[in-house]
Amino acid sequence: MAEMSRVRMGLFAAGLLLAMGRGGVAEVCTTQSQMTAADRDGLAQAAKALAVQVQGNDAAGLHGATVAELARDFSAVQRVVGATAPQLAGGTLVVDQVYLLDGTQLKRGADGKDPDAAFYCTLNRSTSEVDFLIPSLPPGRYGFAIVESRSAAPWRVSFLMRQDQGKWLMAGLYPKPMQAAGHDGLWYWTQARQMVKAKEQWNAWLYYLQAELLLQPAGFVQSSHLEKLRTERAAAAPPTLSEGVSVDAPLVVKGADGVEYHFTELGVDDSLEKEKIDVTAHVKVDSMGDAATARKRNADATSALVGAYPELRKAFHGVWLFVDVPGQSPFATEQPMSEIH
Repeated sequence: MAEMSRVRMGLFAAGLLLAMGRGGVAEVCTTQSQMTAADRDGLAQAAKALAVQVQGNDAAGLHGATVAELARDFSAVQRVVGATAPQLAGGTLVVDQVYLLDGTQLKRGADGKDPDAAFYCTLNRSTSEVDFLIPSLPPGRYGFAIVESRSAAPWRVSFLMRQDQGKWLMAGLYPKPMQAAGHDGLWYWTQARQMVKAKEQWNAWLYYLQAELLLQPAGFVQSSHLEKLRTERAAAAPPTLSEGVSVDAPLVVKGADGVEYHFTELGVDDSLEKEKIDVTAHVKVDSMGDAATARKRNADATSALVGAYPELRKAFHGVWLFVDVPGQSPFATEQPMSEIH
């Protein structure tokens, strides 16, 4: 179960990209409504073809349609394709959105390093934007496409593509589920707002996080829509989370026996595909101990967390608890709420 969780959480992150994050000088973005028919159709057809290869687990074919920088070491992409193909099986592939990102005027630095790029896309001449903030991006003409696999359990596969010698080639692959526990991102956003009204701050904060995970197609894609969600989430955060949770600023929870547990990360997970999502929590310790000791510590830390914030019982199926020791693999357990005392 722990391995399944790590695979799914890794797909959520999906960092197979030439570069990602926040960038600098703005380049030119063209939305699909402003493109020529030739550009729009070319991007859509290329994205659909790539998605068909992912759906069919055709890593060899995908390798031949990938930019040289990514194709040199294709093993990570191949693993993601193998894990994603079953999620797309039987789904109807539909190209949902395409963007043309013109970075041909980007200039490499004097040291030869690729520049940062920022593409700001105004939607339908409104105040809404979608932004692509990509550092260390080689100069070129790029496209970004979102392809949906529509089925009972829909998934989204997004591609960064670059035009090389007139052909669109894959420069990044980002698969993500569109639902968690049978609900989409907008449902979690709506539920989070209701939880805020009910003064369930912990549940709201985590449901806002789940909404963002489902709605954001890739980590380097920002939008006015997502910014509104993050603003609401920050406003709804419990006071103890106002500065976030990290190794340097852990959430300290005391158990019934007086032992303190230092939680360094909180999140959500749907790897068990239950009727509700799970909470994920990380605790850092200096040594793991034997299996019995580690298992008991996980159970005690889980009990401490839910005991301190009992509202979690209402909104979640259970808790994944990961104990982190420097230089070792995490020790993970999952407990349904009904088994947490």
